[in-house]
Amino acid sequence: MIINQILKRSIIGASSLLLVGCFSSAPTLVDIPEENIDKLPLKIEELSEYQLKNWNHADLSLDTIPGMSVDRAYDELLKHRKSNTVIVAVVDSGIDINHEDLKGKIWTNKKEKPNNGIDDDRNGYVDDVHGWNFLGNIVGENMEFIRIIRDNKARFEGKDASAFSGKEKEAFQVYQAAKQEYNTEVQENQQKLNQYKPLLEKLKGANKFAIEKTGKENFTSKDVEAITPKTQQEQEYQQMLVGLFPNVEKGQNFSDFVDSLAEYVDHLLERKDIHFNFDLNARKNKLGDNENDITKTSYGNNQVGGPDPKLEDAKHGTHVAGIIGANRKNSKGIRGVAQNVKIMPVRAVPNGDEYDKDIALAIRYAVDNGAWVINTSFGKYFSANSEWVRDAIKYAAAKDVLIVNAAGNDAYNLDTKNVYPNDQTLTIPEISDNFLTVGALNYEYGTQLVASFSNYGKGNVDVFAPGVKIYSTTPLNTYEFLQGTSMAAPAVAGVAAVLRAYFPLLSAKQVKQIIMESGNDTATNVSLGDDTKNTFRNISKSGKMVNLYNAVIMADRLGRHYK
Repeated sequence: MIINQILKRSIIGASSLLLVGCFSSAPTLVDIPEENIDKLPLKIEELSEYQLKNWNHADLSLDTIPGMSVDRAYDELLKHRKSNTVIVAVVDSGIDINHEDLKGKIWTNKKEKPNNGIDDDRNGYVDDVHGWNFLGNIVGENMEFIRIIRDNKARFEGKDASAFSGKEKEAFQVYQAAKQEYNTEVQENQQKLNQYKPLLEKLKGANKFAIEKTGKENFTSKDVEAITPKTQQEQEYQQMLVGLFPNVEKGQNFSDFVDSLAEYVDHLLERKDIHFNFDLNARKNKLGDNENDITKTSYGNNQVGGPDPKLEDAKHGTHVAGIIGANRKNSKGIRGVAQNVKIMPVRAVPNGDEYDKDIALAIRYAVDNGAWVINTSFGKYFSANSEWVRDAIKYAAAKDVLIVNAAGNDAYNLDTKNVYPNDQTLTIPEISDNFLTVGALNYEYGTQLVASFSNYGKGNVDVFAPGVKIYSTTPLNTYEFLQGTSMAAPAVAGVAAVLRAYFPLLSAKQVKQIIMESGNDTATNVSLGDDTKNTFRNISKSGKMVNLYNAVIMADRLGRHYK
């Protein structure tokens, strides 16, 4: 996000212990002592464009880039092995199913005849040829705490906790917490608008000034310093440009930086006008569905890219899909983690907070239609009907389906703060063995390893995987860098898909266990905000960074018991 670029938020990190081995008739794991792996030389030089676009597939032991050793796994371990096709459901904002790098990778419901207006397979969803859109034409939505306040105001406003008991008292406390969150979020958003909206207008003027004076669209800081200002306004523009140039990322020109800030201001305005808007009731006006009735399931449509012809709202889901399964053999764009995969689009995540009903039904839809892995790159901190999603998670577990979930991007300790969806409440034990929560890593091996935005938690985050500046597919045959635990989760979903493709006798529980146990370890201290006294192994349940190379070796060892 541009806010990270502007404020230069630090990224915290660690180093690593690798499990390595040869893949022969009897592969073995060879543990390298942490004191040796922690002494790997740091990569001081900046990554090349190629390295940056592919860093999540790199190998730490070979080039000190802390990727998941994906290319090494294919080159050394999987080249001559056969695999089964695995369906991975992507519950997200929508997917551009016609993207050049996803061609042949999108799931098709063979039981459904396209566009005949008949529910041929009688699953309750008409013409769901490539998945389902539980949002219909909805794009923008409220935050969950807005809906909680709106739906409970008449019930709780002006009353005291002493007036309630049991479940009613718990609901009252949630209402009070939602009001507090609303006040905090609105105030912070307005403060940022007050800061960045005027700054944007000044930067537009400064950028135009520099282009005119230098005669260059892609001017440098030295070009700006060489300008002789003739007015006080020009002097102010010059000082502003020189001062902000260190915030321009490698590969960007200053106009890109201004455009990024404009996108961030638009996001803040969206928050104000859509996310915090009590009068917005898109569910009622655009979908005609009651979000509080889980028994009514026949709503939405089959437009898995969403209602926008330009597919702008499908960017997030398309990016996630590419990380998992973009074609590795077509010489286009990027290479996904899993080659033999079909992506099942399930649209259930709006611009705003998702509804529990949609997520619960989306998980069940994916399970019932053959998904082996489900990726859930979304989350929220309030939930009106979390039990519906919990029941869906348990349903997936009963059907041997693994769910890979993004931890969230607010640098919270999830052992002390609930995020939804989840498979446990704070320190209460997990409800199933099929739910894997993923934090985000940065590409700088060493002290800058863990993304500063990533949520963490010794009990509630399972593993970490690459999530900073990830290059992947975006709508209309384009590609972009995005970042977040939303990008880390599909990387791990891809690893899970590879394991289930090559070792189909492994259960979801075993795949989760292998991913957690085979990752890279470290004894190095890491920073979490201002706290530098944590070790990497104490910020997640496994203390590991996901590694496909090691996971394949461990899966092969375990898989031999079934041969």
